[in-house]
Amino acid sequence: MSEAPHEIAAGFMPLLDSALVVAAHEKGFAEAEGVALKLVRETSWANIRDRLAVGHFQVAHVLAPMPIACNLGLTPLAARSVVPMALGLGGNAVTVSNALWQAMAGHGAVPDLGPRAAGEALRAVVRERGRQGLPPLRFAVVHPHSGHNYDLRYWLAACGIDPDRSVEIVILPPPLMADALGSGVVDGYCVGEPWNTAAVMLGMGRIATVKAKIWRSSPEKVLAADARWAEAAPEALAALLRALYRSAEWCADPANREELAAILSAPAYVGRPAEWLMPALTGRLAIGPDVAMEVEDFFVPQARGATFPWKSHALWFYSQMARWGQVLHTPANAAVARETYRPDLYRAALKPLGVALPGANAKVEGALTRPTPVGSAGASLILGPDGFFDGSLFDPDDLDAYIAAQGAAEAV
Repeated sequence: MSEAPHEIAAGFMPLLDSALVVAAHEKGFAEAEGVALKLVRETSWANIRDRLAVGHFQVAHVLAPMPIACNLGLTPLAARSVVPMALGLGGNAVTVSNALWQAMAGHGAVPDLGPRAAGEALRAVVRERGRQGLPPLRFAVVHPHSGHNYDLRYWLAACGIDPDRSVEIVILPPPLMADALGSGVVDGYCVGEPWNTAAVMLGMGRIATVKAKIWRSSPEKVLAADARWAEAAPEALAALLRALYRSAEWCADPANREELAAILSAPAYVGRPAEWLMPALTGRLAIGPDVAMEVEDFFVPQARGATFPWKSHALWFYSQMARWGQVLHTPANAAVARETYRPDLYRAALKPLGVALPGANAKVEGALTRPTPVGSAGASLILGPDGFFDGSLFDPDDLDAYIAAQGAAEAV
C-alpha cells in the first residue's frame, strides 16, 4: 500500500505492555487496515498526557486511570479523551529491595508472590521501624493517577498499612525504578515489566507480589484517544482498533513470544535485553536469586476479554480516586468516569471481524471464581477467574456504598 488513508501518531512508554501498539506497527496489522501508524517513544506519562492534550498524538498507550483523571480536570492541560480499548490485563508487580525482603522474610514472608503473607510481613516491618524511630519506608509508583498507585495502596490498606501515614509514596518514571532501588533512594516500587525483572536480574531486589494476585484479570494500560479526533475521524479509529485486536491475537500466541521479545528489545521500543522481557511473556517470573515462579495470567494480551474497555474497570479506578482524596465523589464525577470508557466504539469497530463481544458494558469485579462462559455477540467468550485478594466484590451498581465503606488502614 503506497499511501495509507489514515495517518495516526501514537505515544507510548518503553514497557512490555506497549506490545499491542508496537506489534500493530511492526507486524503490518496497522498497514493492512489502511493505517500509517507513527510510534513515538516518550520518557514520562506526563509527557504522553500533555502531548495527547495539545494534539501531538491522536492516540496513546496510557495508564488506565489517566484518561479518567484528565476528563475530571485533575491534571494540567486536561483535554477530553476516550478509551475505546484496553491493551491487556495484568503486567505489574511490587518489587522490594534485598534489605527489605530480608526484613520481611524475618516476619514470615515467603517467595510465593502471595499478597496476604507479604503484606502482613511488611506491616510487621513498618511497625518495627516505627518503634525504632526509623524513617518510613519509601515506595515509588509511576504516576498519581495510575493502576500502580491504586494497586499498591489497595494492597497496603487491605494488609493494615496506611499508604498516606505509615509509608511514603513518591513518583518516578519506570526506567529509573531499578536504579533508585539499587541506590537506596526507594525501598520498593510498583511498576510494569520489564522493570521488576530488571531489579532481580541486576541483583538489586526481589518481586514480593504481582498485580495478577492483588486484582486478578484487571487492566493496566489502555488506548486513549483525543476525543475531538475520535469524533472527527471515526473510520480511522475503527481501523486502528481492528489492527490492535489482530495484534493482540498475535501477541497472545505462545509461538510468537521470542519474536515479540526481540522486537520490543530494540532501542526504538523498550531498549532492554530480550531476556528481561521473556519472563512476563511466558509467565515464568524470576522473583529472586535462583527463584522462579509460574504466574499463568501475569500478562494477558487477548484472552478473557482483555481488550474490552469495561465501564466497571473505569468506575473502580474512580472509586480509588475518591478513596484517596484525589476527587470528590459526586454523581456528576462518577458519570464522567463511566463515560470515559467506550465499549460502544469497541463493538462498532470489531463487529465486522466476528470476534467475541461482551453483551454487557460492566460486570461485578471479583464475582467469577473460575473460567465462566458469558453472553456475547460473535464468537463465544469466557471470562474469569477474577477478583481481589481480600475476597471483596466491586459492584458498579453499588458505587456509592462501595466508596462509603472504604477507608484507610490504621497507621501502624
